[in-house]
Amino acid sequence: MEKGMLVLGLVAVMVVGVVVVVESSVEGEEVSYDGRSLIINGQRKLLFSASIHYPRSTPEMWGSLIGKAKEGGIDVIQTYVFWNLHEPEKGQYDFSGRADIVRFIKEIQAHGLYASLRIGPFIEAEWNYGGLPFWLHDVPGIVYRCDSEPFKVHMQNFTTKIVNMMKSENLYASQGGPIILSQIENEYEMVEHAFHEKGPPYVRWAAQMAVALQTGVPWMMCKQYDAPDPVINTCNGMKCGVSFPGPNSPNKPWLWTENWTTWYRAYGKEPETRSAQDIAFQVALFVARNGTFVNYYMYHGGTNFGRTTSAFTTTSYYDDAPLDEYGFIRLPKLGHLKQLHEAIKSCSNPILFGTQFTLSLGQQQMGYIYQRNSGECAAFLVNQDDTKSVTVIFHNSSYELGPSSVSILPDCKNVVFNTAKVNVKNNTRLITTGKKFNESEMWQEFNDIIPTFADTSMRSKTLLEHMNTTKDMSDYLWYTFSYRHESSNSKAVLSVRSAGHVLHAFVNGALIGSGNGNHEKVNFTLDNTITLNNGSNNISLLSVTVGLPDSGAFLERKALGLRRVRIHDIQNSKDLSNHRWGYQVGLLGEKLQIYLDHSSSNVQWRNFTSSNNPLTWYKIRFDALIKNESFGLNLGSMGKGEVWINGQSIGRYWASFLTSQGSPYQTWYHVPMSFLKPKDNLLVILEEQNGSPLGISLDIISTI
Repeated sequence: MEKGMLVLGLVAVMVVGVVVVVESSVEGEEVSYDGRSLIINGQRKLLFSASIHYPRSTPEMWGSLIGKAKEGGIDVIQTYVFWNLHEPEKGQYDFSGRADIVRFIKEIQAHGLYASLRIGPFIEAEWNYGGLPFWLHDVPGIVYRCDSEPFKVHMQNFTTKIVNMMKSENLYASQGGPIILSQIENEYEMVEHAFHEKGPPYVRWAAQMAVALQTGVPWMMCKQYDAPDPVINTCNGMKCGVSFPGPNSPNKPWLWTENWTTWYRAYGKEPETRSAQDIAFQVALFVARNGTFVNYYMYHGGTNFGRTTSAFTTTSYYDDAPLDEYGFIRLPKLGHLKQLHEAIKSCSNPILFGTQFTLSLGQQQMGYIYQRNSGECAAFLVNQDDTKSVTVIFHNSSYELGPSSVSILPDCKNVVFNTAKVNVKNNTRLITTGKKFNESEMWQEFNDIIPTFADTSMRSKTLLEHMNTTKDMSDYLWYTFSYRHESSNSKAVLSVRSAGHVLHAFVNGALIGSGNGNHEKVNFTLDNTITLNNGSNNISLLSVTVGLPDSGAFLERKALGLRRVRIHDIQNSKDLSNHRWGYQVGLLGEKLQIYLDHSSSNVQWRNFTSSNNPLTWYKIRFDALIKNESFGLNLGSMGKGEVWINGQSIGRYWASFLTSQGSPYQTWYHVPMSFLKPKDNLLVILEEQNGSPLGISLDIISTI
């Protein structure tokens, strides 16, 4: 030990010597772990990982994204596995296109990186229904995510299928592949208490089931302090450098599976971001305290194409991550973290093989020192005071520590990096107007049909729950009834209470009002004065979901759609909740798939009229712009709906939902190059409200 290091308050922590070996019968790299780190092929590893989700980008983007992550000092690419993407119908699987997980894992391997596979198969992830396929809802007796035999059967079937698929392609490290970690379940501790005696047995079963699949690599459970051996419990969150108490066994390493690089955006939730300095501070502190695996969630967020978002989540996902939605490097975030990785990696030997000491340097200041018997030494000097800079004395030298910062000293003498000091220039997104679609003669339109009770074939004398009726085959469910009004006074009030998410109310074919909830408060009530005919009236109420819920206990019991309907007139108030109702799932344009080129002619399109009626489909054909550019579709002039290009949905939009600052949560929508053809592209838009397509443009996205 270096002379002068033994001081009052110095505490030593020895490296745990017990090694947990994950058995494998296939030749490859053995992956094990001890109390310090993962051990790959006999070598302890200090690893930085990046979450990149394969379905939130395109196969054509994967190589570039992974390559940029590697340039940023990343060692591992981490992804969830999306059950409802791969098994949308029971027993019917899809592993093509953006769902080609094998191709994605092989792309990681081609770049010389490791992979971490979070199978779940419940994943949350701001993904529709938390990744669970909705057909599970109709399995008799099922209760999700607890000691329920019907759920466990299907969970085990899917988990086994994914593991066997990876094995068949030799993708586990034990077989010479890149996968070094797998995850079962996801943040279960958050809901375990709700299941009472059905919770703990499920945790034990899930762990045993996963380990029995013999992948040859360790399994982990995030946010699950009672993860059974040999499964590793890991930390999720922004502040694991401060909050993580450590694994539940001294023989397990400190792993951080989700270090949130920003916040996802959701309608009704004020947009926030996270600085590069704060991310770096928590990472450095986590490593200082014993951490040897840190994953950034997300490193590239990407795009929630189609109807894949969870409730009220925007189509753009984690755009402020180190790689933005379009795949561009975001500075200074990526650059600052790259320098952090280099600084920490320069301390690898003491961290992985030395003894850890802690030294009090002040009330909110601490030194974490790693030293080997050879004298090799590294130090992390931490100031947790977020209000002021502090000068500390360490090894007879003074060091100034800024507020909420960590200085890294690979030789216990010289500072090579401070988390609060950014030495990377900012870059800015540049949006250049590309192709304007502002000529009315370019557009055609089709007004979707507003069904009446007589048009429907599904009938009930009660208000049906939305999700269980649509089976997630559409966002849209029509509730219709015929109402007889016999009074000389035509005025009345329609009152509708909804459990979410959006409602458009029509009386005799005319829109009389709309309402919606938001991410913070899903339920809402629509009260509107209406004009009724003397005699029969057609009331058509369109309930709309904006993604399904993705979290919470008893997800199968969650309810959306209309809960109560009343009409108040001058004579009385009628509760129509148990009236005769007619239902229609989806819109006519959806049923006829008029967003596809070959079925666009299934309806009679007409020239653009500028009437801006609700529930109108618009289409236009255009030639592509310059190749090898990134494109965003400017939908700032629209209201709410969905967009398709050449039959592929680029996602839902909701430009009319504004932040407290009066701006849309999202204006530009990512159009991948692979969605476009050189000539004759078909753009189809479903507009629920009264937006105008004449303000739409296809713009070029770049950075400067």
